[in-house]
Amino acid sequence: MLSVILPSYNEEKMISKVTDRMAEILQSENIDYELLFIDDGSKDGTWAQINEAAERDSHVVGVHFSRNFGKEAAMFAGLEQAVGDCCVVIDCDLQHPPEKIVEMYRLWEQGYEVIEGIKEDRGEESGLHKFAANSFYGLISRATGMDMSSSSDFKLLDRKVVDTLNSLPERNVFFRALSFWVGYKKATVSYCVQDRTEGVSKWSTKSLIKYALTNISSFSSAPLHIVTALGLIMLAVSIVLGLVALIQKIAGVALGGFTTVILLLLFSASIIMISLGIIGYYIARIYDEIKGRPRYIISRICGREEEDGKKA
Repeated sequence: MLSVILPSYNEEKMISKVTDRMAEILQSENIDYELLFIDDGSKDGTWAQINEAAERDSHVVGVHFSRNFGKEAAMFAGLEQAVGDCCVVIDCDLQHPPEKIVEMYRLWEQGYEVIEGIKEDRGEESGLHKFAANSFYGLISRATGMDMSSSSDFKLLDRKVVDTLNSLPERNVFFRALSFWVGYKKATVSYCVQDRTEGVSKWSTKSLIKYALTNISSFSSAPLHIVTALGLIMLAVSIVLGLVALIQKIAGVALGGFTTVILLLLFSASIIMISLGIIGYYIARIYDEIKGRPRYIISRICGREEEDGKKA
């Protein structure tokens, strides 16, 4: 069985369309499947639409969060609730072309265990958003040591890969990087991002920046090395200015004094505050991990026997 995981946030207009489209594609290919909608605390009628779809189609399973926990939590909730021999994660807005699922599934039948969707383009985006996205993926690729410039959350994973991801104990997870990090036999499928037919993107430039900071800190210690680099820069500046002061002292030339001292204080204070900020951010992430709170809380399930209050 193929489990299709669909993280959904304020997507009430898409639930019925996605259900019908998936049925049309997968049933025509004789692929046994389940549609697992993860309602990430939507504020519109998304959950009501999922319930209606579950009553109409026995392939539909709905999971409702007690509040909004974010897309990463929704994807991992789908992986933990899925019962299929393989799982595919796809956006509920159909910007990931569902036709590619069949191609991924056939590659899985050939023995591949991680089939990743690779973007040929990013679709229609504003110039600022595209710049922010490119900057984020460039930064995180350097931080993690993996080329993630064209990667996406659109992936098909074998059951053993899913079980491996579910066994990881960390709370702050980055699905896109972790599914690459675990290894296994990989293949890729290229696709073009489709235009939205309903609704608007839930990703703003601000949310993308927050997403970048969270995922870089959860998957890489590279920013901590910036503190060391800044310390070395301070040391170099101090040596140069110390030599200049010593030479001027020997030559009997007085220093300008006040302006130099003020600039040095401002420069050193900025370096110290930036360093403390980076260290503090990592300490906050450690604090979140130590608390051991669940990634998400499920309040309701439809399409299967309900398991109220189930946590993961």
